[in-house]
Amino acid sequence: QLQACGGGLVQAGGSLRLSCAASGGTFDNSYMGWFRQSPGKEREEVAWISGRGAIKWHVDSVKGRFTISRDNAKSTVYLQMNNLKPDDTAVYYCAAGPSRASLRSGPFGQGTQVTVSS
Repeated sequence: QLQACGGGLVQAGGSLRLSCAASGGTFDNSYMGWFRQSPGKEREEVAWISGRGAIKWHVDSVKGRFTISRDNAKSTVYLQMNNLKPDDTAVYYCAAGPSRASLRSGPFGQGTQVTVSS
């Protein structure tokens, strides 16, 4: 089970830190990812991180602004979002899976709304 939180309303240029706590399964061995979806658009993969945190990937549109990390002791994955832009407005979801490719299949858990005002 995945529970994302930390979203909110922020002005452009501001920051938010999303968290996603996982329960059940083997967190340490799971890839974790963040996705987002805005109205009328398909779900977009934003970032993912390998089980031990050694490998990370961020979509080009957020590189240098967002950072994915994880704390396996807390079974939690984070998404630090800096210099937010209105285009970042979306519902953000986290996902877990045995591989990077499996993340896209979900499940995605409950999302958290991020709204960036201009």
